[in-house]
Amino acid sequence: MSSPSIVWSDWQPLVLPEPLSPAVLTEVVDGGQTFRWNHSSDGIWQGVWADCVARLKPAVPDGLLWSAPPELAGMVANELPSYFGAGLRFDRLVDDLPWRSDPHLARCLKAFPGLRLLRQPLEETLLCFLCSSTKQIVQIKQMVELLAQRHGREIAPGIHRLPTWTELAAVSEEALRSCLLGFRARYVNQTAQILAANGDWFNRLEQLPYHEAKERLRELPGVGEKVADCVLLFGAGRLEAFPVDVWITKTMESRYALEGWTPQQIAHFGRVHFGASAGLAQQYLFAWERAQGRS
Repeated sequence: MSSPSIVWSDWQPLVLPEPLSPAVLTEVVDGGQTFRWNHSSDGIWQGVWADCVARLKPAVPDGLLWSAPPELAGMVANELPSYFGAGLRFDRLVDDLPWRSDPHLARCLKAFPGLRLLRQPLEETLLCFLCSSTKQIVQIKQMVELLAQRHGREIAPGIHRLPTWTELAAVSEEALRSCLLGFRARYVNQTAQILAANGDWFNRLEQLPYHEAKERLRELPGVGEKVADCVLLFGAGRLEAFPVDVWITKTMESRYALEGWTPQQIAHFGRVHFGASAGLAQQYLFAWERAQGRS
């Protein structure tokens, strides 16, 4: 929700290589990739990532306009295109997916034209997905908002960034539990101690090949297969990552006859079947299956 005490800059266009309809924008910012975007009754999305705060609203036809607090507008202008992956031609990546021989994938692509993957700050992507275990999107959003408000730095009136891992290392497990983290508080606390003591941990992670990066992430408390793949896909741009959650398991069992397969086997199938951009295919499958569940 928009904070009434914030002064906002004039609306400016966000130029992306492909059009993004209001419905698909909703799926991008509120479909499980990220957890700090909220929608207001006037059709405006407000989001926070790193030290940035921005508002987005649809523009005819299928365009986007953005605004930000004036003191942050220059930074947002630089960071927002990168955050939305403007440097990638997702239409070309989609065309390389096996939709010609995979009718279910073709159906998913048609349902969400222009769906794209966000490129989020790696450190906060890890924090958000450590909070995600066994929780719905609305609950994860509550947790990360409490973490930001209670332990993160204020970057605009009433709006706080998420705490860094160094800042989290100074927060007790009890205080983390009071942010509704439950058993996840222990994982966040233990991970914070490790990361605060290794300042170049994320830089070294980004330089590793996908499989090595995944194993490195899985050494952290509470990071399993799915969380590691989500972090690499949404925070490190590793398009070969194929996160497997309950929705993807349901899809692969019912649409691809993989009943009884383990999550690891499903993830391997996904990477082989969908190819180098398997994670993009995963997001289409995930969006479609969730939409069917809602309907």
